[in-house]
Amino acid sequence: MPDEDYLRLSFAKAREGVSRGQLPFGAAIVKGDEVISVTHNTIYTDGSIISHAETNAIVDACRKLRSLDLSSCTLYATCEPCPMCFGACVLANISRVVFSVRLADGFIPGFNILDITNRELKDLGNAGIEVTGDVLREEGLGLFREWRDHTQGGKANGAEI
Repeated sequence: MPDEDYLRLSFAKAREGVSRGQLPFGAAIVKGDEVISVTHNTIYTDGSIISHAETNAIVDACRKLRSLDLSSCTLYATCEPCPMCFGACVLANISRVVFSVRLADGFIPGFNILDITNRELKDLGNAGIEVTGDVLREEGLGLFREWRDHTQGGKANGAEI
């Protein structure tokens, strides 16, 4: 399957998360042609600020593969991974990251992020991970607009975002 098809799995999982009161983030991990994990953000369900879609997918993939080494895997994400998630990708030896929209797009008002891109992190850390962004960008931006409409102006689980 092409990157776009795997990325759409992330979009679908993000929509599932939104229907459960989560933020619109989804991630998939693929090894070769095999989908290993597809998850969404669960910060509200878990009561954990680190339960991002990407970290959830990495934990799930490590368990399923019974390995902490996810080399030759690709992570597909609805949004550019935050620095924490990108660091987890590097620690797990993920080979590629493919994402749709950028953190800098500012689509979630009041959402705290470190203003540093994955490419900058890759360069600063001399990481061998391949980063491809802006894949299905318009479709990804549409996902975040859907979330805003669904949450009536940027509220999830009654909390301002």
